[in-house]
Amino acid sequence: MSGAPKTTVTSYLHVATLLRLLVVLVLVLAPHMTRLPTWEAAAVLAVIGWRAWAARRHFTMPSKWIRGALALAAFAAVYVSYGRINGQHAGVALLVVMAALKLTEMDQRRDVMVMMFLMYFVCSTHFLFSQELWTLVYLLLSTVAVTTMLIESNHAGEPLPLKVTAKRGGALVLQALPLMLLMFVLFPRIPGPLWGLPSDAGAARSGLSDRMAPGDIAALILSDELAFRVDFDGEALPQNQLYWRGPVFWDFDGREWSEGGPVYTAPYPVMLQGAAIGYEITLEPNRTTWLFALDTIDQSQLPPDSLVTVDGRLLASKPVRERIAYRAVSHPRYLAVAELPDQHRRMATRLPRARNPRAVALAQQWRTEGRDDAAMIAATLQMFREQQFFYTLNPPILGGGDPVDEFLFSTKRGFCEHYASAFTTLMRAGGIPARVVTGYQGGARNAIGDYYTVRQSDAHAWSEVWLAGRGWVRIDPTAAVAPNRVEQNLASALGAEESLPFALRRSGSRLFTQLEARWDWVNAQWNRWVLAYGPDLQREFLSRFGLEGWRDLMLAMIVALSLATGVFGLIALRRARPKRIEDEALRLWRQAMHRLARDGLIQRPHEGPQHFVARVIEQRPELSAELQALLASYLATRYAGHAEAQSGLAQQVRAFKPRRIKA
Repeated sequence: MSGAPKTTVTSYLHVATLLRLLVVLVLVLAPHMTRLPTWEAAAVLAVIGWRAWAARRHFTMPSKWIRGALALAAFAAVYVSYGRINGQHAGVALLVVMAALKLTEMDQRRDVMVMMFLMYFVCSTHFLFSQELWTLVYLLLSTVAVTTMLIESNHAGEPLPLKVTAKRGGALVLQALPLMLLMFVLFPRIPGPLWGLPSDAGAARSGLSDRMAPGDIAALILSDELAFRVDFDGEALPQNQLYWRGPVFWDFDGREWSEGGPVYTAPYPVMLQGAAIGYEITLEPNRTTWLFALDTIDQSQLPPDSLVTVDGRLLASKPVRERIAYRAVSHPRYLAVAELPDQHRRMATRLPRARNPRAVALAQQWRTEGRDDAAMIAATLQMFREQQFFYTLNPPILGGGDPVDEFLFSTKRGFCEHYASAFTTLMRAGGIPARVVTGYQGGARNAIGDYYTVRQSDAHAWSEVWLAGRGWVRIDPTAAVAPNRVEQNLASALGAEESLPFALRRSGSRLFTQLEARWDWVNAQWNRWVLAYGPDLQREFLSRFGLEGWRDLMLAMIVALSLATGVFGLIALRRARPKRIEDEALRLWRQAMHRLARDGLIQRPHEGPQHFVARVIEQRPELSAELQALLASYLATRYAGHAEAQSGLAQQVRAFKPRRIKA
């Protein structure tokens, strides 16, 4: 019939339901799209678009041979893109593309159910990449959407109004939240993740590298990604003393600095001076062993499973693949109590031959003029300060074989790594032991939570020189060119023509700064009380309620789940119970009819009171008088509106006790 409605595009789903399902699938896959290769994101969107078009045009599904060929092609493409098919990134990429290809065979109820549970599973994979608060909110909404589609896909015929199914889906998720919270609090925690993650799991590694070349930190500086948060025990150090130590570079090939050096030998003995600074750092995953701290860290109060190297770096025993918190104590002032070993001195004064000859000649000229170490340092800083040197995010590319010479005598425009590299080269050429240190400088105070946030945009490079009687001394040549970088922040040190993302220009909008501070505080609390809810925090929290050990936890969890299940069961039984009849006359009538039903005399759905009484009297003439009186009182009460007849009806119902007929 031409006028018949087109109810299905497949043998199961209605067209409107299928289109809604595709929208929910896009919602679930959206965060992964930015992580996938361009070809895969385009292919997934193309398959979803084709399925929507096919639904509206009522096309048939591809044959199994075509589907098989597409699956093999997708499998091979993922392998070529990642060099593997397992692991965090490759595994999720394969899951996403196969979920999209499932649309090409989704024509039975079983296929639809598989797609639903695939979407639930894809939701959980987002936590492999981000565990921020926004991720939870987004995935909670996605779960409600998937649950809504699960309800709608099980409704035969025309789809229900979206408002109705969305309300039911949201209600189901809300009902599950108490059980989820109960399991989260009581389920015994074990150290680390609940399952072994693949080798490429975790967040992307920190922007800092184990090598440094001109332009590396300048490229990193545009990232507003959080590196770590710092909570000081008391008053924080001034901004110009917040140097968070990271990789230390000893080797130089004329262009690039690398670690090398006597890394894992014991630190030099020092005499700590001045007041100690205690603080707690919450470090974001960086997939390296670097733990950041201020100089000079107190070795008697190291974080667990960590060590200090000879060049003052704090290292963890294994790569940081999840957010960790650790405490440290530092002494900004110290004196060396030993001489620099000859081997270390040679390493700290070594320069490649025939590289950057003009810089080497300048340093040697200063030496021949009789300048000592302090004068050499002062001369270099004076040159940076008084000559036409500029601090810029967009320095010219140093493409020659002698980049230090090119920077010092030609371009004179650079970022912190240019100045640290040039300064260290001049010091070594003058016979002064020197090395490059990278890490972070400064931090933004969060007035809401009274802590500091250090971001990738705070990445910095500086130098250290060895001075007799003092040991390794920090010299930041960038401060000679752009003192605002050290005293305030990056934005204040750059010229108006420099292009910075809005998020990094923190002084530009007071409202934005306040909102950012509040949001960061919320995320800090989320990290502290939810993401960091491990064995220690669980033990500390539950001990307040007298729960100690695994046995108490399991018992409490079983009791709590039993009580919760019982409450939900009672609620379900109450909802399933027939509604109470508000009409008193009707309630009394049904009470009397229930007594007749014991003898098999049941009022049929289409049968009115008078017809039913007439039929009963034919079968049980002895009940005629009682039933006629009962019927008259019921009709007078309910239909005639005689309120006085209700008391009589109640008395008649109480007295109505028909005797059963014995077989």
